[in-house]
Amino acid sequence: MAGSTPALLSAEAPVAGPGAGGAKAKARRFSPTLEAWRRFRRHKLAVVSAVILLLLIAAIAVGPLLWRVPINEIDFTAKLEGPSWNHPFGTDDLGQDVLARLIYGGRISLAVGLSAMAVACIVGMLVGALAGMSRGSVDAGLMWLTDLFLSLPQLPLLLLVIYLFRDGLKAVLGPEGGVFVMIVIVIGGLRWMPVARLVRAQILSIREKEFVEAARALGASRLRIVLNHILPNALGPVIVAGTIDVAAAIIAESTLSFLGLGFPPDIPTWGRVLFDAKDYLDIAPHWALFPGALIFLAVVSINFIGDGLRDALDPRRVL
Repeated sequence: MAGSTPALLSAEAPVAGPGAGGAKAKARRFSPTLEAWRRFRRHKLAVVSAVILLLLIAAIAVGPLLWRVPINEIDFTAKLEGPSWNHPFGTDDLGQDVLARLIYGGRISLAVGLSAMAVACIVGMLVGALAGMSRGSVDAGLMWLTDLFLSLPQLPLLLLVIYLFRDGLKAVLGPEGGVFVMIVIVIGGLRWMPVARLVRAQILSIREKEFVEAARALGASRLRIVLNHILPNALGPVIVAGTIDVAAAIIAESTLSFLGLGFPPDIPTWGRVLFDAKDYLDIAPHWALFPGALIFLAVVSINFIGDGLRDALDPRRVL
């Protein structure tokens, strides 16, 4: 028996081969963040879109330092000029430099998109978390409210609200601040419903997991369980929905400005510049081409980034 013990131990003990250390090091290096980044990098369109979006943001941020042309400088001798060395994007009907106005307007358009996305995500996460953690009438009532907002025609309602409250907010917050706050609140207030439904679905699935039951058994409050354990595990779909909301908000702001209900003419946004150019498409197509191209690039890039994040944050997808 004594002689058989070493053989038994050697049969049961793991054999440390030359690759064992590398496997352990690889296991130690694994993290959800690094794995999500690796999966995102495999999505070529998302990577290219991220580069394009970063270049747009860099141009908007650094542009005023490199292109020191006033956005409202009028020069009737240079009106409706095509792209040239002095005016790379041409000029408008007042001789104003289109490039300078698009650099300034990009800040407003992207700020509206990001701010409206933040409003939509915050409201949607609060409603979805409350519905998912509640039972009975609270859950049913919140989902009924969500379905009610989903059934509303968003663009006519958006136009109506802005038409009714635009002048009051302008008087309180000024022409630029009032319109900005109003557009952000209205767009964000009409985009929270998909986020709420996503968060509720995630919470209904996660709240029955073992780690949630363990936290509940240890005496953690419902609020602490939601904030510390459930919502962090439900952020993946919210991030993806948020990127889509940014693109939708940029389009909504551009639509409002194109219809003349957005920012005033002296505050250029991409949509406002496109609206001003609509009557000169035959004689000055460059005026509409460049803001339209920037809106297209920003929206398509954000949508592809959302697709890449969806694939990266969903472990069930194989790229």
